Amino acid sequence: MRLIIMGPPGAGKGTQAKFIAEHFGIPAISTGDIFRANVSQGTPLGLEAKSYMDKGEYVPDSVTNLMVRNRIDEPDASHGFLLDGYPRTLAQVEELDGMIKFTGHALDAVVVLTVDKDEIVQRLLQRSEVEGRADDTEDVIRRRQEVYLEETAPLIEVYKGRGLVHEIDGMGEVDDVTKRIFDELDIIPES
Repeated sequence: MRLIIMGPPGAGKGTQAKFIAEHFGIPAISTGDIFRANVSQGTPLGLEAKSYMDKGEYVPDSVTNLMVRNRIDEPDASHGFLLDGYPRTLAQVEELDGMIKFTGHALDAVVVLTVDKDEIVQRLLQRSEVEGRADDTEDVIRRRQEVYLEETAPLIEVYKGRGLVHEIDGMGEVDDVTKRIFDELDIIPES
């Protein structure tokens, strides 16, 4: 299976990504993890990305695309993968299309976790207390939700147009959300 998981910060993507990856025997690939791995290993792409991050700038698509391409070319991703945090732009959607087409496969599904905005705020405020994240104020959390919607709405529309989007209610117990996801994905034929 070749999958993407999307949802606003606090929707439970990271938690669900682990279960989905385990269920299908594919790696869960987070762009944040890819960045950290490349930077910590001092790869040429990592050093280039770090130069942007150190200045507080966005890492250009060209660098991000190469990191993702390198990661999905690794042997553990030959039978599929779950992407979290990529693509983030329409240009990255096109780039990912090319990467997957090159392997002779297609994207199988895009899981979009939907969660009530106020519920997310409460989840993230609780998490910030537990983890001591003083910068996670209600205003910051609500702004991150707005940015997510601005950035991802166009991508979700593209994937809806292709019939790939599976909107999953992310509210409730973790196991219930996982079951909803599996109920949707288990009936999709793999590319």
